[in-house]
Amino acid sequence: MDIEDIYRRYQELQVWVGWTDEDAQRVAATAELVAPHLVALIDDFYDEIGRHPNARKVITGGQAQIERLKGTLRQWLRELVAGRYDRNYVARRWQVGWRHVEIGLEQVYTNVALSRLRTGLKRVLYENWHADAKDLQETLLALNKLLDLDLAIIEDAYQYEYSARLQRSERMAAIGQVAGGVAHELRNPLNVVKTSVYYLLNARNPSPEKKAEHLHRIEKHVMVADSTITALSNFAKLPLPNRTPFAVEQCVRDALDITPMPENVQVKIDCPSSLPPAMADGDQIRIVFANLIRNAREAMPEGGRLTVTARAVDGVLETTVADTGVGIPAELLGRVMEPLYSTKARGLGLGLSIARAILEKNGGSLRAASEPGRGSAFTVFLQTDAAK
Repeated sequence: MDIEDIYRRYQELQVWVGWTDEDAQRVAATAELVAPHLVALIDDFYDEIGRHPNARKVITGGQAQIERLKGTLRQWLRELVAGRYDRNYVARRWQVGWRHVEIGLEQVYTNVALSRLRTGLKRVLYENWHADAKDLQETLLALNKLLDLDLAIIEDAYQYEYSARLQRSERMAAIGQVAGGVAHELRNPLNVVKTSVYYLLNARNPSPEKKAEHLHRIEKHVMVADSTITALSNFAKLPLPNRTPFAVEQCVRDALDITPMPENVQVKIDCPSSLPPAMADGDQIRIVFANLIRNAREAMPEGGRLTVTARAVDGVLETTVADTGVGIPAELLGRVMEPLYSTKARGLGLGLSIARAILEKNGGSLRAASEPGRGSAFTVFLQTDAAK
């Protein structure tokens, strides 16, 4: 995060706690009083850390590291009561939170450690204050505000950096999953292509039929590889939809044309002609139906029945693609639309993710229902032209 953004955030937090220039002056006035007690406060701080294994484990450099850390804390406390709470001050507080993520110190220990320092500083002031009691109370109030601001900015930095690192880790894990899926999906067709190319280059006097067979195999598996790359490309960057009215029945039939059913699967389409047009990008929605129909086909390897029904309810067009296939266990149903998750032995697990993403971009949604052994039903929800 940019230092200017951090400082503006700190200033906003100052307004929240009611921080004033007078508060800064009150805290700065304690500097000489606090200075003789810094060593005792710091020693107490690190003695307490030594009694807590989960906090102590981040100190891996022995006594030499502890001495360096004591010097850092001494500087931190001096800055706390110096009265200058500018960009550099805020940047150093932010750095504390960042550093705690780096060394693996949980934020909860920062919270209690600062509480211990707060208690120590207040005790020093109570024991050594010789001015008006009301001034002491005002000074303690100002010190509490300042320590709350320090803790807030440190925790903000901790959360920001922790979230950033977690996202980077998740992205790397996702890249690993995608790479594994791509390798798996591309290796098989490439091996087939390699085998056929080897045959065509080395076979002695192959018949025209054999040449045609291997060229057909090459073409077929190049298309398989291309479809995998296309799926990834579509998932990574879906174009903005061009939402215009279209007939759902024709869209479903077009999807069936590019995803034909085997002879052992019966197909029934029940989309009344009286239905209002859907308001979405018809080309993109065709991809949705093609994915759902393909999944239904693969769920019925021994044959079955594919049923597509549509109805209009309160300005929403509900189109259900149902099969009589193997079904999906209840514990897996909630995950089938996650990217890179698949119930199949082969596959990237992107079909339903792409379908859901397309529908969301088109103002629609997707719902799944299934019963193992009896089949699955996926319902597409789209706004109708009448609902504009």
